[in-house]
Amino acid sequence: MKQKLKYIFLLFSVIILLVSINYSYLDKSLEDFLTEYESAFVERVVDGDTLIANNESVRLLGINSPEKGEKYYLEAKKFLENLTFNKSVNLEKTSEDKDKYGRKLRYIFVEDKNVNLEIVEKGFANYYFPSGKDIYYETFKNAWESCIEQNINLCEKLKDKCAECIELKEFEHKTQEIIFYNKCAFDCEITGWEIKDEGRKKFVFPRLILEREKEIKINIGEGKNNETDLFWKGEDYVWTQTGDTLFLRDKNGKLVLWEGY
Repeated sequence: MKQKLKYIFLLFSVIILLVSINYSYLDKSLEDFLTEYESAFVERVVDGDTLIANNESVRLLGINSPEKGEKYYLEAKKFLENLTFNKSVNLEKTSEDKDKYGRKLRYIFVEDKNVNLEIVEKGFANYYFPSGKDIYYETFKNAWESCIEQNINLCEKLKDKCAECIELKEFEHKTQEIIFYNKCAFDCEITGWEIKDEGRKKFVFPRLILEREKEIKINIGEGKNNETDLFWKGEDYVWTQTGDTLFLRDKNGKLVLWEGY
């Protein structure tokens, strides 16, 4: 009886060991089994976040790359081409199928590599979740933070005394109000600096000097600009209620600060 119990215990220990060793493999296999993938062949890359696969337009989920004419537009497009052009890829569908332009919304994988994620890691796109945070949100946010640490491409910080002076004093997405404050004992010219959300909405500062220990407020509306208030015109809203990020850059595209919610 003791011998039999000994063998049972040994067998049980071996099973536990095998499961623990192969847990990550089993977990990945189960995840792949439950995930909806579609095989496709990439025929053309349109820009840094859009391509043509199986003769259909595909918009990469979780990212937003520079538009034509903006800094790093060509670099982002080339980076996506190097990863996907003329290759077979797997497209992962989430709760969203297509955008308002009829483009498929997908995460793209090449040999188990998340292409969308890599674009953010290399600083050729910011993370972008306009419809709400999905299972990849934290991973993409961490990738952006890693990019900031590397200080590369879109993540490159402005090296200027005023970059340390301007702080985001208030960011109210419900009221669509922003307040920047110059905490330093000297004036800062912010002419041509721009505020951007995760998507395409952009506000460019007019000729403006933010005086020492003064603040400037930016609202959505059609009001007249004055010394302490500016208006982001032509938009019903900028900051989405499901989550968004503010990026402040200087006139040369260098990152001054960013904050999400």
